[in-house]
Amino acid sequence: MKFGICVMADIDEIGFFSHAETLGYHSVWVADSQLLFSDCYAVLALAARQTSRIRLGPGTAICGTRIPPVHAAAMATLNRLAPGRVFLGIGTGNTAMRTMGQRPMKIADFAEYLRVLSALLRGEVVDYGFNGITRPIKMLMHEHSYMNLEPRIPLYVSGFGPRAMALAGEYGDGLVFAIPPRGVEVAEALGHARQGAARGGREMDMSGFWNCTMTSVAVLQPGEAADSDRIKAMIGPNVMASVYYFYDMVHERGIDPPPFLRRIWKQYCALVEQTPPEHRHFRTHEFHYSYLHPGEAELIDAELIRDTCLVGTAGELIERIRELERQGLKELMFASGTKAKWRMAEDFARQVMEKL
Repeated sequence: MKFGICVMADIDEIGFFSHAETLGYHSVWVADSQLLFSDCYAVLALAARQTSRIRLGPGTAICGTRIPPVHAAAMATLNRLAPGRVFLGIGTGNTAMRTMGQRPMKIADFAEYLRVLSALLRGEVVDYGFNGITRPIKMLMHEHSYMNLEPRIPLYVSGFGPRAMALAGEYGDGLVFAIPPRGVEVAEALGHARQGAARGGREMDMSGFWNCTMTSVAVLQPGEAADSDRIKAMIGPNVMASVYYFYDMVHERGIDPPPFLRRIWKQYCALVEQTPPEHRHFRTHEFHYSYLHPGEAELIDAELIRDTCLVGTAGELIERIRELERQGLKELMFASGTKAKWRMAEDFARQVMEKL
């Protein structure tokens, strides 16, 4: 099992990457959200210069805000700075799109995007439609200067539903997904990827196909409650990120909130409705993984934390992770956007990683 951390792109905290490298982490993933954080590729370029072993990449890059050639060029540039240490995580872009009042890219459009992007990363010629004109394109300057396509840049597709997971098998080198309680079992996720690979006529070598789950983690001290003030301050924004996600789903699709949110749903909606309707897409995403709005901490209890995060003593987390490894999980990546991430990364490394 490998371990990674997803951080919000912060140009003022490049030192965190060497901190994670020293602690023995396999990777650092950098969130891509243009109205919230520093530009992820600027952050990754500086991180590449200040590290030597750790793997680096966007987690995940947003296809709705950059066309495929732009993403390919950004990654090939990073690959020149840190050859063989970069990966491209790519997704439809929930938060980055919703901060603009837009919806994430539709699955059919995502499939076409991945078709073009994967071919460009392989150095192939591919037909690409842009502004109503379709022409063959390829990366032109990648062999001698400016950027490198070799060593090959792996493409990890983020998928939280069956169709997106299948696209990882059809076009990607790996899958990023969510585990229970908010996601699926490892075998189910990989099953969807296999179906996509078969649809695309690809041979899926599971030993070479990467899989990674994105989650939230907290290591409890002996006797500490899951909803202690320390834990709330550390991962409270992570908990609320799940609430923000379902707020959009419920209102767009006219569905009921998931069972684990029904206890707090009316109270949360009342908080959001203090903001005028035309600005609610600001309110529901502006503190993504970073801060809590007034009134949100009171909604978070031990049950909600356990429903959205991996939380427990070091021993409990070790057993859970061992079970995930037995199921076939290759990398566990947890997200953090608070200042507590420095201590959080160290606690997890010393108390959990070193014992696995």
